[in-house]
Amino acid sequence: MFVEDYAHREVVGALVERLADERRVAVNLDWRNAVGGHGAVVREFNRYLRDLGQQGGQPPDLIVVATDANCMGLNGRAREFQGIEPPAPLLLAIPDPHIERWLLLDGAAFRTALGRGCQAPDQKCRRDRYKQFLINAVRNAGVEPNLGGVEFAEDIVREMKLTRAGREDGRAAQA
Repeated sequence: MFVEDYAHREVVGALVERLADERRVAVNLDWRNAVGGHGAVVREFNRYLRDLGQQGGQPPDLIVVATDANCMGLNGRAREFQGIEPPAPLLLAIPDPHIERWLLLDGAAFRTALGRGCQAPDQKCRRDRYKQFLINAVRNAGVEPNLGGVEFAEDIVREMKLTRAGREDGRAAQA
């Protein structure tokens, strides 16, 4: 697992664990990077691949890399990983534009987790915009977020209807 920060660790970790539970697959998440942003993800991922190639050993069953699109768009960010031949299947988790937005896409899940729903936000590219949306949505639910609202990621993801969230994401991208 290579992710940008605490928010990615909480959201992507909760998604992987939820999907594994639904399929009755045991997982052991091995966090190789969870700080330092996009640059650290790329650097540590490449270092891991180099070290694994030099040292040999058993590759993982799956490699997950999560990094925000950050205004490059999904395809633009995914192109950065083309041509890489990892020793295991590679799953790219690329929120467009930022991970906090994923927690706001299913208002019903948000309501179940926090007691009050939220509107799925549009898709604009401004740094920290969705962090503030998440903070405001948690506060509107009557809760003071200690960690920007990301501390509720597991509860929200557990309740999330992934098809509904995907549909909302698509609507916002078209608007």
